[in-house]
Amino acid sequence: MQQQSVRSSSESYFWPVVWAVTLHALMFAMLFVSFHFAPDLPPPKPIVQVTLYSPKSQSQATTQTNQKIAGESKKTAARQYEQEQLEAKKEEQQKQEAAEQKKADAAKQAEVAKKEAEADAKKEAAEKAAEQKKLADIAKKKSEEEKKKAAEEAKKKAAEAAKKKAAEDAKKKKAEADRKKKAQEAARKSAADQKAAALAELLSDTTERQQALADEVGDQVTGNYDDLIRSLVTQNWIRPPSARNGMSVTVQVNMLPDGSISNASVLRSSGDAAFDGSAVSAVRNVGRITEMQGISPSDFAPYRSFKMTFTPEDLDL
Repeated sequence: MQQQSVRSSSESYFWPVVWAVTLHALMFAMLFVSFHFAPDLPPPKPIVQVTLYSPKSQSQATTQTNQKIAGESKKTAARQYEQEQLEAKKEEQQKQEAAEQKKADAAKQAEVAKKEAEADAKKEAAEKAAEQKKLADIAKKKSEEEKKKAAEEAKKKAAEAAKKKAAEDAKKKKAEADRKKKAQEAARKSAADQKAAALAELLSDTTERQQALADEVGDQVTGNYDDLIRSLVTQNWIRPPSARNGMSVTVQVNMLPDGSISNASVLRSSGDAAFDGSAVSAVRNVGRITEMQGISPSDFAPYRSFKMTFTPEDLDL
């Protein structure tokens, strides 16, 4: 009766132990599988140890088994925690490396952007300088063209003015020559008329009367030639700027029978070289007086060598 009671007690402990061992084995298997196949997890949370209690008292073997299983679970959890810590540390290191790489890439990009900006600035400055040089060259070329055009215009105007002046001078010279020729012809005609009248009167009068008339005619002829010479010299005289009222220069004049001026020199100076030279040049520029060729030797005698006095106000012969 007592033995049957003991067996019943053993049997009553057997199945709970079996269930407890099976349950712990199943939990260990699940932990093992989850360790190998579970994805990366965030940092582990504190481990909560769970102890199952049977509604009835367990045996010492069950307790030891449970403790062994719990120890294995702790080791597994510790390894898992260490692995998780290593993974977290590795991930943190990777993040740090990525951040540093990102920082280095940003710095590199900033350096590239800086160099590109500097290159763009240099290019823009070069283009601006080239544009300014181009504008300066255009302005310089335009200025040179304007100067050239102005010079050509001035040259053209100067040529036209010179041509106009030459035409005016030629016209004046021709008018002066015509006037001179008319004066010479008038003087010659007047002298010839007077001489003819004098000769006619001489032929019809007494000897004394003839001599008197001849002397009178001679004086008149002389006066006419004086006026002619004075007129020709005045036409050729160019009054110098230094000439002043009160100046006077006497010029010695020598003439040949054909009316040519052979010599002209200063006999008494005015003290002004320019004024003296203008008087001598005026006499020499007369050249030859054709009206003097037809007069008699007696009428020409006074003009072989005579004096002329020049003053700024007038000319005296």
